[in-house]
Amino acid sequence: MEHEYNAAIIEEFRASNGRLGGSWAGYVVILIHQIGARSAVERTTPLSCFPVDDDRWAIVASNGGSDRHPDWYYNLKANPLITVELGADTFTVLAEELHGTARATLWPTLVADVPRLGDLQAGIARQIPVFILTRQQEQLSPTRPAPPTASET
Repeated sequence: MEHEYNAAIIEEFRASNGRLGGSWAGYVVILIHQIGARSAVERTTPLSCFPVDDDRWAIVASNGGSDRHPDWYYNLKANPLITVELGADTFTVLAEELHGTARATLWPTLVADVPRLGDLQAGIARQIPVFILTRQQEQLSPTRPAPPTASET
């Protein structure tokens, strides 16, 4: 059931450059491509995200208020360098879980944006993890030359 739901969201996301309707309307949505921690199989998961700045986004592992972390949490912990789709762009990010002061500082901002997060946290014993996704600079391969600099054009 969850697979079919996610597949429909992913299809709509790609058809609309990331603008979704229904219960996702009004949220910034990102598709994360993570490698299974045990299976090593690539999985794609739609998540709401919170822009932090031009090259960083926050995601939360609320799992709908479940007492356990979502599967993608473990995948990011095991393999934090992932590919994401945001709108029509696809790029690499490093996923880092926030702890301590860094999480405590960002959490109220996230709850202010989506008050339901506070309700979910209040209903469970585990602390909902927060990740920062930081865009990585494109790596040039040895066979692909660097673009010309301004002085070369």
